[in-house]
Amino acid sequence: MLGPPDGSILTKVAMEGEKQPQPAVADSSATVSKVLDDDNLLVEILLRVSFPNTLIRAALVCRRWLCHVSDKAFLGRFRKLHPPRLLGFYIDTGMGPCFTPMLPQPPELAVVIDRACFCPDTWQCRRAHVLDCRNGRVLTMLQDGPRFELGVHTALCTLTERGMTTFPPFPRYNRPEGRFCIWPCLISKEQGDDLSYFYVLIESSEETSKVTVRVYMLQHGIWCTHHTLATDQPSLPLWDPKLVLVDSKIYITVAPRNIMVLDLSVSSCSTICLPQGVEYGDRDAMLSRADDASSVYLIQVKELQLHIWLHKGNNWLLVDTIFMSEMVANLRMQDYTVEDEHIDVLRILQVGDNAEFVFFQMGRCILYLDIKGKTLRKVYEMKDKDWYSVYYIFPFKMVWPPIFPALKPNLQESPSEEQYHPAQ
Repeated sequence: MLGPPDGSILTKVAMEGEKQPQPAVADSSATVSKVLDDDNLLVEILLRVSFPNTLIRAALVCRRWLCHVSDKAFLGRFRKLHPPRLLGFYIDTGMGPCFTPMLPQPPELAVVIDRACFCPDTWQCRRAHVLDCRNGRVLTMLQDGPRFELGVHTALCTLTERGMTTFPPFPRYNRPEGRFCIWPCLISKEQGDDLSYFYVLIESSEETSKVTVRVYMLQHGIWCTHHTLATDQPSLPLWDPKLVLVDSKIYITVAPRNIMVLDLSVSSCSTICLPQGVEYGDRDAMLSRADDASSVYLIQVKELQLHIWLHKGNNWLLVDTIFMSEMVANLRMQDYTVEDEHIDVLRILQVGDNAEFVFFQMGRCILYLDIKGKTLRKVYEMKDKDWYSVYYIFPFKMVWPPIFPALKPNLQESPSEEQYHPAQ
């Protein structure tokens, strides 16, 4: 009959048990090293990290990883797999902007969301209005009594880099003789890693059908006259024209049934008629940028149906129709302060590029529609005292392309994280 093993045997077994996993760990490390040393496999792995800020962390590993993630071909593939994510939106009621994050967000973006929520001191000490938001830059107009100041905040920078870059005042205009209406508009355009800003003045005569458009471009800190074009419109202009800049073309909804197109590359002006049966009403239609420079989207809501049109060449194509009655019913909104006839009225506040999403106002609620996912949800509820105000929405998306760290000029070996310094 065998007795229990003595302490020396137990100790030996325990020591052998501790040694057994070591060969497996060594084999695993060798396998990982073999995979990461293969450039093709490494690129495929890096393509699946999902977020641009994670690419920046990957670039800190070594010079080789930095070269892979900053390669233009790699970035093109990465953007197709992971388009810039909608992080939230700035909402401006005329009493000052505030940032509302789109929740939930993955934990990897927590720091990014916190930075976007940052409210500059200049917004708190003076009355501020958001005019434009694109690629991480928020253009604001600060009002201090009768004085105005324009400035851009780069929201995703560190605390020490969030100062406002000021712009010169908008160009003054001489009001023409006769009865005229003048609408000022601001639009931006991505050019590589930077943004270009255009200030557009639309002058419409109340006595004739003449419409004149003056385009100014911000160059080296000065608003320079870019183009001045005039045309005749067959119908009265809208009270609130909307503009979209696609490549070198400015699409302007100046009339209920047509769109004025200014081609800045050839200084020409043309008109596009809206699809049959479609016309602009009270915030029920809006244009959306398309990746194709020769195309533009038109998004229209009518009786809880969303119609998405694409103008390409000389034709309109109905891309999609979304029936929203059931979506709205599922929200189970209880809004006792809105009259019954207004509860099911959707008004378009903002649309995303490439017809990706739409922000609606319904009563006191702001709704978000993910067009691709066909999902509708409430993202904001207005206060009782100001829900009748006109709200302006400025979507805030992840910056693209990511800004990678720059190597020190005297660096000879593959750097570690401490051997990098930020590019901006």
